[in-house]
Amino acid sequence: MSEQPRTPVLFVSHGSPLFALNPGQTGPALQQWAAEQAPADRIKGIVLISPHWMTRGGVAVMSTPMPRTWHDFGGFPDALYQLQYPAQGDPALADKVMDLLQTAGVPHAADERRPYDHGCWVPLMHLYPQADVPVVQVSLPDGFSTADIYAVGQALAPLREQGILLVASGSMTHNLYELRREDGPTEPYVAAFCGWVHDTLMQGDLASMLDYRARAPDAKRAHPSDEHFLTIYFALGAAGWGRTHGPGPVYISREVQFRTISMDAFSLH
Repeated sequence: MSEQPRTPVLFVSHGSPLFALNPGQTGPALQQWAAEQAPADRIKGIVLISPHWMTRGGVAVMSTPMPRTWHDFGGFPDALYQLQYPAQGDPALADKVMDLLQTAGVPHAADERRPYDHGCWVPLMHLYPQADVPVVQVSLPDGFSTADIYAVGQALAPLREQGILLVASGSMTHNLYELRREDGPTEPYVAAFCGWVHDTLMQGDLASMLDYRARAPDAKRAHPSDEHFLTIYFALGAAGWGRTHGPGPVYISREVQFRTISMDAFSLH
């Protein structure tokens, strides 16, 4: 009997909730990536971290068998509120997640009522539009450092040997104060920040990535608050990036929408 191949790890920028209706270049790229690299008939579940679920004191783990779709935003077209993502939860997978967190000494708790927030269901609508893979969300722990979040990803890395896709949903840039409603040239600070992240990832420079707030150009402008960037460390930890001499990330998209919203997405193998 052949062994289960190790799944890749994915970081995806989920952009605006309108990404669900307006896929741009990134939506089709994500769907193609999933079909080729992690098809629904080959993976057994998804564990996803979203910046739209932050908890104090540790990591919360969704344990409900049938999470509802939460439209956790306001002021958008009615069509967006009609969308549903009816993927099942997986309490047994949630138990595995908590066992691994326990082994790693990461504080955690089950949440039996948590719905899918848009940081979860919007990108999954493009990755797995049939909603045919069970999903367990985990929270972004408030107050954890970049290294702490990297360690959470490391703790869950064994799930990759069990056919589980680990997904970090966030945003490569997230400055809503400078959001433009029209397309046009990419703002220079967006290009500078995303370029630094790209180069640092390709170089395998873990120390610089962990200290991005001080080292990356325009970091505070790209992320006035950093929750949408912090999820990247979950993906890096799950892949063991920067601690081995393995390959760098494979970029799936480097699209910029509305001049300031970077939709960068990449996989790690």
